Amino acid sequence: MNNDIERVLFSQEDIQEACRRLGAQISRDYEGKKPVVVGVLKGAILFMVDLIKEMDIMTEVDFLDVSSYHGGVASTGSITLNREIETDISGRHVIIVEDIIDTGLTLQYMLNYLNAHHVASAKVCTLLDKPEGRKVTAKADYVGFNVPNEFVVGYGLDYQEFYRNLPYVGVLKPDVYSE
Repeated sequence: MNNDIERVLFSQEDIQEACRRLGAQISRDYEGKKPVVVGVLKGAILFMVDLIKEMDIMTEVDFLDVSSYHGGVASTGSITLNREIETDISGRHVIIVEDIIDTGLTLQYMLNYLNAHHVASAKVCTLLDKPEGRKVTAKADYVGFNVPNEFVVGYGLDYQEFYRNLPYVGVLKPDVYSE
């Protein structure tokens, strides 16, 4: 797997420091509240686990599974809802935890989903933000790192379900996905 990586963008240590920084900020912002932290499957699992360990607040955890990549290296623009949130989020503060925001289409879909469930508030925490990829206006409230407009894998992010278990985030060599 490591041989398929062109270069490492963020080391395991960089990511852990980002989790500490974001966890502390979210803890300050949600002091006295009990938000529902919603991880977006499958890519955000590793980030979410490390992030919530850094939060010093009471939280509930749930998951939402939406997809727009469908195995490729670019968003198809078609959003598929594979799993809904099971927790009753009506009137609750919700924090969506994403692995990456690229086109913004998935984020826009999820925020509409939360609004339809009448949440008290909805904020977004993403490990990676790729502003150059935006097709719609979308903004995270908490960002670990900005990334260039390249295809990245590792630490939960995949290419055809592989590379998620890399402990860092790196740029996948183009010859891997152009074969």
